[in-house]
Amino acid sequence: MHEKLPDDQPDPAISKTRRKEAMHALQDIGERLVELDPGRLAELSLPEVLAEAILEARRMHKHGARRRQMQFIGKLMRTVDAAPIQEKMDSWSRIGVQRKAWLHLIERWRERILAGDQAFAELKLSYPGLQDLQHLRTLARNAREEKRMNKPPRSFRALFHELQQIIPEENPEHEAGGAHE
Repeated sequence: MHEKLPDDQPDPAISKTRRKEAMHALQDIGERLVELDPGRLAELSLPEVLAEAILEARRMHKHGARRRQMQFIGKLMRTVDAAPIQEKMDSWSRIGVQRKAWLHLIERWRERILAGDQAFAELKLSYPGLQDLQHLRTLARNAREEKRMNKPPRSFRALFHELQQIIPEENPEHEAGGAHE
């Protein structure tokens, strides 16, 4: 059995390599914290000394000074429970990935609509709540005309915004043209 060691003493049962990997992982989390916007950083309720160190790192531009500050943040990270911080940042990443998938889905639908009129019937089948197909047809026709005339893509963007209203964000796995292509 190992007896309880003081916090500043490393556990001899853990190899030096594992300790270094853990320290680098904490430093990586610290680097991600430095990149967060202030609102997200505030959501984490970090200890004041860690929050101040993160803000200080943002102000540093010289490589050596910033590297030392990042090492200091990594050291401070060893004093906090990093699991809740990592979980929160992971949830933000998942939300970002889901949103990106949803936006790609909308983009695929827009491309299909601009490519041909058969996509309107498939869109109506995929999203039965869709009421005003005529408005979408008008936007698509105007978007094609804007492209042909080399005009600003107002209708192209408007079509995207309309599709955002039609296609629910919480269902990004709903594929554009999955069984229809």
